[in-house]
Amino acid sequence: MDTYRTEEEQVEALRKWWDENGRSTLVAVGLALAVGFGWQAWQEQRQEQNEVASARYDEMLQASQNADDDTQLTTMRHLAEGLKNDHPDSSYAIFAAMHLARLAINEGDLESAEEELRWVLTRAPAGEISLVAELRLARVMAARGNPQAALQILEAAEPGAYAPAYAEAKGDVLQQLGDTELAAATYQEALALAAASGSGASESLQLKLAALNPVPARSGGAEVEE
Repeated sequence: MDTYRTEEEQVEALRKWWDENGRSTLVAVGLALAVGFGWQAWQEQRQEQNEVASARYDEMLQASQNADDDTQLTTMRHLAEGLKNDHPDSSYAIFAAMHLARLAINEGDLESAEEELRWVLTRAPAGEISLVAELRLARVMAARGNPQAALQILEAAEPGAYAPAYAEAKGDVLQQLGDTELAAATYQEALALAAASGSGASESLQLKLAALNPVPARSGGAEVEE
């Protein structure tokens, strides 16, 4: 850096630098401040919206506990749809849609259940919730008379910890398609996966497998112990 011999030279150098760079410096500082304040405002707004969504979700859960009450059921639906419309990118909206799907399944409205589950899958990140949604969607598609679509969903997934449940669902679909031999093999796979995970096989899975592989009856009469 140059060494100036007099204060006048230093002042003149500063003045020239300011004339050349001062405005751009002010603009840069202004932009930095604007970005900083904007980011802070955005974060505060996001936090506020998240708190609103959380409160609505809690209200929805309370209403869902009285599913036999038509008024509470209507309230639950209204709050769930509000979360989907007003906070579509939040986890609360995703869980609300899952509640609506389950409700539709219980009511036998499989078309609405499919719509809700597909809505979830367009927004949920890869992970547990998307795996559960895919599994339920496959079962809904099978129940709607489209087992091939269900099979495609199950075979395309990477179920991870849900592998036993996916294998059992696949066995159900194969049985629906009439391939009992492959269904039995898939149930066996589900049993092995459940054992390997330490979760244990469900009673329904064991019953399904037993139905496809009945124990042959003994020939002749049973011996009577003396």
